[in-house]
Amino acid sequence: MIASISSFTFGQEYEAKIFEYHGDTLPYRILLPKNFNPQNTYPLLVVLHGAGERGNDNQSQLVHGSYLFQSEPFRAKYPAIVVFPQCPKESYWASVKRDYEVSLEKKYNYAKSLPKNSQLEIVEALMIFLEKNYKIDKTRRYVGGLSMGGMGTFELVGRNPDYFAAALPICGGGNPNWAPLMQKTPLWIFHGEQDDVVWVEHSKRMYWALKQIDAPVKLTLYPEVNHDSWLNAFAEPDLMKWLFSHQKN
Repeated sequence: MIASISSFTFGQEYEAKIFEYHGDTLPYRILLPKNFNPQNTYPLLVVLHGAGERGNDNQSQLVHGSYLFQSEPFRAKYPAIVVFPQCPKESYWASVKRDYEVSLEKKYNYAKSLPKNSQLEIVEALMIFLEKNYKIDKTRRYVGGLSMGGMGTFELVGRNPDYFAAALPICGGGNPNWAPLMQKTPLWIFHGEQDDVVWVEHSKRMYWALKQIDAPVKLTLYPEVNHDSWLNAFAEPDLMKWLFSHQKN
């Protein structure tokens, strides 16, 4: 199932690794907790980047948000294993048809049901690998992402309804039909109301679909913010407290 993985010495910064799966590869960066002890159990946080950071340099995916998890306050309060996989240039985290020649409202068309998604399948295989090679707290597995990664966050939660303890989709979207698959996972959704790349209504529709089935969901909108709402989201003072307060039963 899993062919091999490159291995480097553990360090305090994000380590560059390559995950191999069924003849395919997935570059990723991993940040281990400060004073990492392989005998200890840690939460897992997977962060999905946006479309602009796709590639195979195993570096660009760290452009947005990685600083937050390297900060001393975060590492002191929330010792966790943080992973940033990198999506190939020609691929996409989410099952969505994209048309950049139409209006903002019609730019993204999400699949009505969750289809096969080979790019998320390799992410799922990576998570399984991580659980086999590190002591991951199975009650404290989290995912978040921005833009394309926000879409991927919705979809990854829907594909794994019993896996994540909480999730953070930022300026993303999905099909409201997926809501029942996400009902067990607390979500905090973020979006800028002036977003001219991903229509804010995509996040609003996901929120209302989840609210209608009494799912544990929050929505934060930023009235004067364009597409880079991740800057506001990552600056939310209660963001990490909210995220890491959740545990799976």
